[in-house]
Amino acid sequence: MPCARAILKRKLSHAFSRHFSTQLPQKGDQVVLGMSGGIDSSVSAKLLAAQDYDLSAVFMRNWDTRDEYGTSGKGCEWEKDWEDVQTVCKVYDIPCRMIDLSKEYWNRVFEPSLRQWEYGTTPNPDVWCNREIKFGALLERLPHSSSGKPPWLATGSRARLLRSLDRVKDQSYYLSSITEAGLARALFPIGHLTKAQVRDIAQEGGIPDSVLEREESMGLCFIGEKKRTDFKDFIASYITSSPGPVKLLSTGATVSEHNGLWNFTIGERTRLLGMPEKMYVVRKDIPSNTIYIAPGSDPRLYCKTVQVRQFSWVWADTPPAGITTEHGLRLSAQIRHRMRGVPCTVKMLARALVLSGIDAVLGDRFVAKHDIAYDE
Repeated sequence: MPCARAILKRKLSHAFSRHFSTQLPQKGDQVVLGMSGGIDSSVSAKLLAAQDYDLSAVFMRNWDTRDEYGTSGKGCEWEKDWEDVQTVCKVYDIPCRMIDLSKEYWNRVFEPSLRQWEYGTTPNPDVWCNREIKFGALLERLPHSSSGKPPWLATGSRARLLRSLDRVKDQSYYLSSITEAGLARALFPIGHLTKAQVRDIAQEGGIPDSVLEREESMGLCFIGEKKRTDFKDFIASYITSSPGPVKLLSTGATVSEHNGLWNFTIGERTRLLGMPEKMYVVRKDIPSNTIYIAPGSDPRLYCKTVQVRQFSWVWADTPPAGITTEHGLRLSAQIRHRMRGVPCTVKMLARALVLSGIDAVLGDRFVAKHDIAYDE
């Protein structure tokens, strides 16, 4: 009777190869799957196990609260994830190991993020984590094959870097700053599947209930699934409080006091008591340490132009043709996760990219002049 792996291979290999019409690993090539213990990376393991690759898995340990507080007891959220990774890998006969990247994460993601928050701007650690850790430090740690070829790195993300079929779970926003070198060896085995299809494959058997029953993980490595108030308290333990006024944009009148510019993101709704209507952050004046707010009806909350002063192209030596011309290029812009791309004109002026003609409103979060989620 054919083994479960052989049956799975016959069932899935056709759909898998049909989707990936671009270059793929060849039979026997080394593929390393980054696993988190969640359903996406577990289904990725199931799909890749059906291929003729030299497959192994790694689990990245990027943060441990015991390191943070200098304790030796419990509090290490990664332990349960690592246990689930080992369980899944045992089912599909995939060798796995854990790689400790917590030092690299601190130096290349967390500490630079702290400096941004301290200055008053809003960083995006998830974007940096993909560039600096998953497709940076991790790739640097993976050994090449005996032939000298670098390994392929597969993840449970949904992108190639093209849009995922499942737009709600699309990860191209968070993968947008990966370098060409990292992207060239990347595999996204579930990029052609919706979340419902991923769950259907998972429930066909093999993946343990502990993985199937897990809730979606949306938290940062260092804060997890905590509420925004917990996040503020966490960051406040690293950044000295810097009180300043909260003023109405219309009159300049002070209506409250903040404990640090990093507590606010331009475009977000504030939670100030005593206001007659919903108020939103319009501007941060960093030199004067001032937050300016306005009601949702204020037209100054809307802005159709964004300047990006620090950026990089995936293909660094070949920026889009026409980007430096007078008329620029017609492209689409996405400045937040889960935002649909909106048409805009992009052109380079001096050392800045100017995105004009943007027209986007996200619920009660507005596109405002300096509201850039990441700086590259």
